[in-house]
Amino acid sequence: MAVKKKAAKKAAKKTAKTASKKTAKPMAVKVRNRRYVFDHFFKIVEAEFDQPKLDGSGVIKNVKRLVFERGDSAAALVHVTDRDVVVLTEQFRFPTHDKGPGLIVEAMAGSMEKGEPGEACIRREMLEEIGYKAKKLEKIAHFYVSPGGTSERIFLYYAPLTSADLVDPDASGVVHENEDIRRFEVPTKRFIEDALNGRLLDAKTLIAGLWLAGRKPTPAKGLAKAKAKTKTKAKTKAKKKR
Repeated sequence: MAVKKKAAKKAAKKTAKTASKKTAKPMAVKVRNRRYVFDHFFKIVEAEFDQPKLDGSGVIKNVKRLVFERGDSAAALVHVTDRDVVVLTEQFRFPTHDKGPGLIVEAMAGSMEKGEPGEACIRREMLEEIGYKAKKLEKIAHFYVSPGGTSERIFLYYAPLTSADLVDPDASGVVHENEDIRRFEVPTKRFIEDALNGRLLDAKTLIAGLWLAGRKPTPAKGLAKAKAKTKTKAKTKAKKKR
């Protein structure tokens, strides 16, 4: 049995290495045709292409797929460190209306303009949506939202701030775009608990929450440790006075 287990482990490792090598190499896809079937603020492209089979045994020809194109977006996990709260946005999202809840609490985000870096987009959108002026931005990740249907990527950042960085308390989005956004604050500890317990409905916000939960040390833990040290020092001083 031990020999069989070792053989199985070796085979699994070999398969994993092979898989990683194959996925890392771009596929030689031949695009035969692209055409817009919808061309407005958002676009839908119908593509026809030939795709090599993954096992190398041939080519799948004349594959047709629709691609929803809306450009890339940037989002930020806004953390007000002196109060240890995460600042989210609350707004009505019509695409979630039928399946619920319609009113979504999510990390602030915005569409990147053509040629605009993700950080520049976040700084602009942060002022417009929640009234904070961004300082340091740390990139968490960038990822496809739904690779089976859209080319959109989200560039996600961590934005540590202080209460003093709130420069426009009345910010609620861009009026001429019919935005109606409310600043929504939640304690960092609760935000992490919501992420770990599957209570966040928005994907980028969930990713941000799980990243924060796995951060070593997390801001919440760091704050707790600092408070514990302060209490210990106070107790030591009190004992010395006695």
